[in-house]
Amino acid sequence: MSNFIKVFLLLITLQLPFSGIVKAQAGKEQKLACEVLTDLQENILPFWVKHASDPSGGFYGTILNNGVPLPQSPKGGVLNARILWTFSRAYYYFKNEEYKELADRAQEYFIQYFIDKKYAGSFWTVNADGSPQNTAKQTYGIAFAIYGMAEHFRATGNKESLKQAVSLYNTLEKYAFDSVNGGYIESFERDWMKPEKYGYDGSGIAPKTMNTHLHVLEAYTLLYEVWPDKGLKKQLRNLISVFLNKIINKETWHQRLYLTMDWENLEHIDSYGHDIELSWLLLEAAKVLKDEVLIDEVKVVSLNLVDTQMTEGWNKVGFLNYERVNGELDSKLEWWPQAESVIAFFNAWQMTGDEKYLDASVKTWDWIKTNLIDNENGEWFGGLDSNNKPNTRRPKADLWKCPYHNSRMGFELYIRSGYYSQR
Repeated sequence: MSNFIKVFLLLITLQLPFSGIVKAQAGKEQKLACEVLTDLQENILPFWVKHASDPSGGFYGTILNNGVPLPQSPKGGVLNARILWTFSRAYYYFKNEEYKELADRAQEYFIQYFIDKKYAGSFWTVNADGSPQNTAKQTYGIAFAIYGMAEHFRATGNKESLKQAVSLYNTLEKYAFDSVNGGYIESFERDWMKPEKYGYDGSGIAPKTMNTHLHVLEAYTLLYEVWPDKGLKKQLRNLISVFLNKIINKETWHQRLYLTMDWENLEHIDSYGHDIELSWLLLEAAKVLKDEVLIDEVKVVSLNLVDTQMTEGWNKVGFLNYERVNGELDSKLEWWPQAESVIAFFNAWQMTGDEKYLDASVKTWDWIKTNLIDNENGEWFGGLDSNNKPNTRRPKADLWKCPYHNSRMGFELYIRSGYYSQR
């Protein structure tokens, strides 16, 4: 089947006007969006529809590369919140009732089993039967719960989801917000006492991290879109200020990853994936506040972040390296930085009109097609192994592998290419 016919059929499916065919055939940005959207609708989402639901409730905590679940695996709060977000957004854009059923299933399960009815917040993990396992309160995990619930409300109008999102927001503001130094503390015990160690992995010495703030930022951005509260507006602006003045190192154009309460850097790590992800999420946050001065300031920062990662971390073959630790490159190739790169480069092209960014977005997508898309079992591989082959031993779903970064790439290209506005 020719590319022209594929584009024609996709436009019919999306109910786009025939004039879109010329644009899709002529513009490489339209071809890119068409291919990414096809992967989302014909590969990523169908995998989760087919394999993810656990008959005993919710979704499996682990699904192997070939789609076979491990039914007794613990279920992660982050995975379930990301499933909630993904299928809520899929329903919002595509109005497929099957997506709504999965979004509703995720919402109901999360509220019943992950929300802590006694101490507020949400659990990090539950056992396969839904009983609490790791009851630590991780700001990172609660941020994703807000993100998922806010998206479910936007997609379905379910007021219980908005109620839960607002309650979780108020919980973070009560317990995790640092009123002295700004920003959000990483983690707590179930009853919000100080934990033995901070964080969900690593050495656990940092009371604040870049990564957690990154996802609080995106959660608060979406929540403000659906619930424009004055207090939330103030905290979202404060978060942007934290990134601009505390987390981003404007000499290197990398973020400081692990931080003390008063923002001293604890380790020297350049995380290319997180830095390029922030480049567009920070701009989205500024845009919802509708402050043109702030938007202009953030655009400069965004381009500096993209240019630095493009120069230091992006290989012209088309992939983004993982990170650099104390000057040494960690060259493992993970799935999620590639998805974030496609969005970030596309965003930079939209801001500047410079074709080099669009070409980088296309080249990264071409690398994804060749190396990460699993044409046999569906979805994406989690990364490449030490031989630069797809890592088939890594699960398709676990505490971290999920339908979030790659589906979000599809949604973003759908919006940014103009497909959605033409419906």
